[in-house]
Amino acid sequence: MRGIPDAISSLNEPAHNAKRGEDETRLSVTQVHERHGEDVYQEVFIVVHRRLGSFSGQCAMTTWLYEICFRVAAGYRRKAHFRREELVSDWSELDMADSSSTSPERQLVAARQAKQLERILDDLPLEYRVVFVMFEIEGMSSEQIAESVGAPLGTVYSRLYRARKRFARALARLGAAQMENKS
Repeated sequence: MRGIPDAISSLNEPAHNAKRGEDETRLSVTQVHERHGEDVYQEVFIVVHRRLGSFSGQCAMTTWLYEICFRVAAGYRRKAHFRREELVSDWSELDMADSSSTSPERQLVAARQAKQLERILDDLPLEYRVVFVMFEIEGMSSEQIAESVGAPLGTVYSRLYRARKRFARALARLGAAQMENKS
């Protein structure tokens, strides 16, 4: 996979390593997958099992599955916050991550902003949200998105344009609401 190192620091298990007396400071991607992958897969397919009857065919199956995977991953990210794990946005920052560098105030602001972003994305129609997330957050090209969701390239451009418009309007409303709350 692009951008994933062969080994990553073991940020989420220092207490277990100390108890076992192991000097395990780096995990391979395979080890992370073996330890945590099954849980995530299982949760995704539990959601698929519960919601398969509600799949209407309005979008491609891959789009529907992507949305489920996205939500499950977001849930794991939220849970990591409660476990006091520090998530990094870029693998290259992994060794430089320092939990003492962020103040509680900054963490609170970041958590609120993440929650607001999540609410805005949740309000977007599924077709727009998937294209927006794939392009703006995942960094996929329009061609890759078209292939992934099974839509013509023009449709991807149209959905992305509309998603950006709705996203901008939601941010403007949010900014206006925050200004009213301060006065």
